[in-house]
Amino acid sequence: MRELDIGEVVKRSGVPASTLRYYEQLGLLQSLGRRGLRRQYDDQVLERLALIGLGQSAGLSLQQIGLSLPPQRGCITLDREALLAQADVLQQQITQLQRVRRHLQRAAACPEAQDARQCGSFRKLLRAQQRLAGG
Repeated sequence: MRELDIGEVVKRSGVPASTLRYYEQLGLLQSLGRRGLRRQYDDQVLERLALIGLGQSAGLSLQQIGLSLPPQRGCITLDREALLAQADVLQQQITQLQRVRRHLQRAAACPEAQDARQCGSFRKLLRAQQRLAGG
């Protein structure tokens, strides 16, 4: 096991020191202690940070990520049902974003008009947004 100080973890992971301290408060990370004023971490902290980043990229909350993270040197468990459910949520978001992209492209292709509301594609985009907003 190699020890890394907080500065080296920041440099190698790209995660700010304030975020590392926040993750520690949440129990996602654990420092080994301090050498002088600098926190020291096990070198596996980099893998944990990668796992946290992966979970966040997938749209998981830090609490959800924390439930999957092992103790500092334990095995990684996967809640397959939660992962599949999150994959479904992401697919719904992708579908919605693709729909919005198509409407934006069509609205941008509308002939120049004094009032954008004269463009059918722009009106569809507005109606779709109103439905999403519950209005």
